[in-house]
Amino acid sequence: MASLRDIRNRINSVKSTQQVTRAMKMVAAAKLRRAQERIFQTRPYAFQLAEVISHLQGHVDPGTHPLFQPRAERQAALLVVVTADRGLAGAFNANIIKLTEQTIARDYAELEQAGRLYLYCVGRKGYDYFRRRNYQIVANRQGFFDRLTFDIAREISEDIVNGYLEGRWDEVRIVYNEFRNTIAQNRIVEPFLPIPPERFLTPIMERELGRRPQLRPGYRVDYIFEPSPQAILDALVPRYLNYQIWRILLESYAAEQGARMVAMDNATTNAEELLHQLRLKYNRARQDAITKEILEITSGAEALAKGGS
Repeated sequence: MASLRDIRNRINSVKSTQQVTRAMKMVAAAKLRRAQERIFQTRPYAFQLAEVISHLQGHVDPGTHPLFQPRAERQAALLVVVTADRGLAGAFNANIIKLTEQTIARDYAELEQAGRLYLYCVGRKGYDYFRRRNYQIVANRQGFFDRLTFDIAREISEDIVNGYLEGRWDEVRIVYNEFRNTIAQNRIVEPFLPIPPERFLTPIMERELGRRPQLRPGYRVDYIFEPSPQAILDALVPRYLNYQIWRILLESYAAEQGARMVAMDNATTNAEELLHQLRLKYNRARQDAITKEILEITSGAEALAKGGS
């Protein structure tokens, strides 16, 4: 049985851990508020830009733009895996890693065996995991989430697009966590290149689309394009791809802070329950020790009394 000193030391250790988890929860909550503001500001423009691109595709020949035309044969593919740089966020990173492995096994097993599946890792956790398993990693971007800027998103987008135009890969998909609310995320595998003819909708996009006023049957929204749909498409496609990466990075960062806040809140609660159990154990051990001392004193007194008589 543990001594009173051992139990006291463990109580102090759990208290220290609880202070750390409570502080981490508060930091994550503050970061989450800022991340939520940024993603809520970014989503409307990103969604509307995707809608305009989808509408433009119906007015031009997809074959006239290299980023719209599917390759005749898929010789190689790229998966962009967006995780966090740090842990202590529950299953946030593990869920994306698991989804990536499931996607590889389901859709890219032959390419992976042939050595023509490439990973673009954003975040240290995904990079560490896949590096140890000898996947072909073409890039590793980490250490920027706390100072995330649009320039970083543009650099990542340009890396991916340049590799696609050079023929290094024929298909690009992005695996990431979409921010749903403080306690939940949506795990997404989103097609990036070639730009799909049918607009890809995440659960959040579908929800936002469902909230819009619906046109009466027989009516549709149309646009007037100046100077021409093709010219506008050429100008908007790079902006669209950059903004998609920007939105995805913001989604992942907000989801990470939400997951960390929940994980640290659970850890703080668990520490409190553990402290309660340790205090009960300490009190029982203390009572046992006192009872033992009383019995020893009583026995000694009785022995002395009998010896004196």
